[in-house]
Amino acid sequence: MGEAAIKIARAVNYTGAGTVEFLLSDTTREFYFLEMNTRLQVEHPVTELVTGYDLVREQFQVAAGKTLSFTQESIRWQGHAIECRVYAEDSQNNFFPSPGTITHLQEPSGPGIRIDSGVRLNSEVSLHYDPMVAKLAVWARTREEAIDRLRRALDEYEVLGITTTLPFFREIVRNEEFIAGRLDTGFIGRLNEQRERNPPAADPLEQVDMAIVAAALHYTNQQRIAVTAEPVGNRWRLSGRTALLDGRQVINQRGDGSAKWRKL
Repeated sequence: MGEAAIKIARAVNYTGAGTVEFLLSDTTREFYFLEMNTRLQVEHPVTELVTGYDLVREQFQVAAGKTLSFTQESIRWQGHAIECRVYAEDSQNNFFPSPGTITHLQEPSGPGIRIDSGVRLNSEVSLHYDPMVAKLAVWARTREEAIDRLRRALDEYEVLGITTTLPFFREIVRNEEFIAGRLDTGFIGRLNEQRERNPPAADPLEQVDMAIVAAALHYTNQQRIAVTAEPVGNRWRLSGRTALLDGRQVINQRGDGSAKWRKL
């Protein structure tokens, strides 16, 4: 494949970063040309993690007329890397786009975890552009360790306000076919068939989020009940509690015991 990719690039006198894609037959081991992208692929962090080379930097070096900082012979594959492209899409609805505003964001971190993110808290994911939220890539010494690390990172990843592909990935990293490496172009189709026969349980992290929201609403409701139940005789305490619930703050206490309030 590498030799064929070089021949294709040389045939058009191509200079710069490019990616040639092939389809590989798992029975005959024959491969077939699909296309060439005249750019880095979205999956380039995987290559960077297992080789240790910054491909974006190398691309700029070549564009500036310089040579690559390495040769083909110097490249060594170290460890195993996996990448998830986190999209604002609904995997339960044929991956339909899910635009909206991100109301909560907590990204995973730690050794071997890489996040190439294009959003932050309160970012709006528009319907008019590619709905990719981030690229989550992990590296470890072996494929087994990389899957374990990816599973932990996905469980730590929290995005609210939009529907993302995170639950879909959490399901995949626990799938026996994926863990065993039995992957081909029919994997997603088989996964969907399994889902129809055995619908997956609700995503545990979504259940936790719903429980937190329910608890917060219940607490607020109980506080309001406590305020309204306060004896009439202590109006100052009643006024203070009402102010806290309404998001107000005392800014000036007058001599007669009354107070002036301001909305936060």
